[in-house]
Amino acid sequence: MTHVAPPVVHSTFTIVREYPHAPARVFAAWASIEAKSQWGPCHAHYTLDFRIGGHEITRGGENGGPVYAVDAIYHDIVQDERIVYSYELRRDDVLLSVSVVSVEFDTEPADAPDSTLGTRMIYTEQVIFLDGHDSLVHREHGTQVGLDRLTVALQTAPQQ
Repeated sequence: MTHVAPPVVHSTFTIVREYPHAPARVFAAWASIEAKSQWGPCHAHYTLDFRIGGHEITRGGENGGPVYAVDAIYHDIVQDERIVYSYELRRDDVLLSVSVVSVEFDTEPADAPDSTLGTRMIYTEQVIFLDGHDSLVHREHGTQVGLDRLTVALQTAPQQ
């Protein structure tokens, strides 16, 4: 008996990260191409128009392998508080998934002795996987890897 993947699978996951930096600093890591290039997409082609209605586009992949493409659009941006966007993910010409993401930046006491404020960042993704081309396990893992790079970038970038 052959297992056939369902044509549509709905999933949601949330990742919470805490940083010993003020919300403005963590938010800024998402808001410019220079800052986001330090931790975000690692693809050959990357553009970012960080404004409501603006797009973030990435394209690339391993030499000789499939080309992955993300096309995101920003729906809501509240400075230092939240970002809401949606994106589609393609492998070559195949649509793998469509997602809606919210990233919230909440103030909390920081553990760092030189800082009075920290940030609790709450990343929530609602994703629709199409035709069994991707899975929640892979998506959440990939997102965790990206947010690990954000943690390193925040630790190593000069304070502004």
